[in-house]
Amino acid sequence: MKIIDAHHHLWDLDAVHYPWLMARGVERFFGDPTPIQRNYLPADLKEDAAKYTLEASVHIQVGAAEEDSLKETQWLQDQADQTIPAAIVAFADLRQGDIEDVLAQHLANNKLRGIRQIIGRHPVEDAKHGTDSLIDDPRWAMGLRVLRDMGLSFDLQMIESQYIRMARVLESTPDLKVAICHFASPWDLSAEGFTKWQSAMQRFAALPNVGFKFSGFGMFKLEWTAEDIKPYVETALELFGAERCMVGSNFPVDKLYGSYDRIWSAVDQLTSSLSRQNRDRLFRETAREFYRL
Repeated sequence: MKIIDAHHHLWDLDAVHYPWLMARGVERFFGDPTPIQRNYLPADLKEDAAKYTLEASVHIQVGAAEEDSLKETQWLQDQADQTIPAAIVAFADLRQGDIEDVLAQHLANNKLRGIRQIIGRHPVEDAKHGTDSLIDDPRWAMGLRVLRDMGLSFDLQMIESQYIRMARVLESTPDLKVAICHFASPWDLSAEGFTKWQSAMQRFAALPNVGFKFSGFGMFKLEWTAEDIKPYVETALELFGAERCMVGSNFPVDKLYGSYDRIWSAVDQLTSSLSRQNRDRLFRETAREFYRL
């Protein structure tokens, strides 16, 4: 299968400081990170993806120390010049008064395509980080408009309690390109939770520049199966269409829960009835277009 991995991570612990990868014995919302607290380089991703023809990949920022965010982008550009990724989504605090200058520094690296500033991880962690307050901060909303004006996209990681407020923010900037990460973090996997998720996704899908990623489901249910993600995959395809849906491995974080093949084979199985054109969009072409690969 030919694929473009629309959401993965790389890191060199000697080149960039990642506090969460340095903190030993600290349980995270996605589990115990000990097995992945070591370098994960382009060669490692290629080895994990050896079953597939990896045409390109998109690197998403992964919790570098804020003062090292530009260093992370520069390190990734060095990797990209030799191998992968084909696109970089960096971190920046969009509330900064000098956000144009900050983004210009990141843009000196020609693989930069967008920014991710996480607003939702897990309710317990959000209480520590205070990222929920970003949604109501007018400086942050202005930063999103700066992204739009500079031709950059935004990767959106949020949790259920933020859906409605975040939809209002995006509705005020409808021409900003946004990629919803990790199935929109459906922590509540009950029937009631799914209904709320579905209603919220209808609202996001009404914005033509918003895309959707099949990625990171292992953070919400470690032992998930294709049947578990089936209603989310089918609903997202119905609402967003294959032309706005992408697949990402979330490796090596999702390596904590299974092989690289896990998400790809599940989505392959669940979308076997799609046309060849729509499958090409889902597995490659949507990401190619969204991230200008």
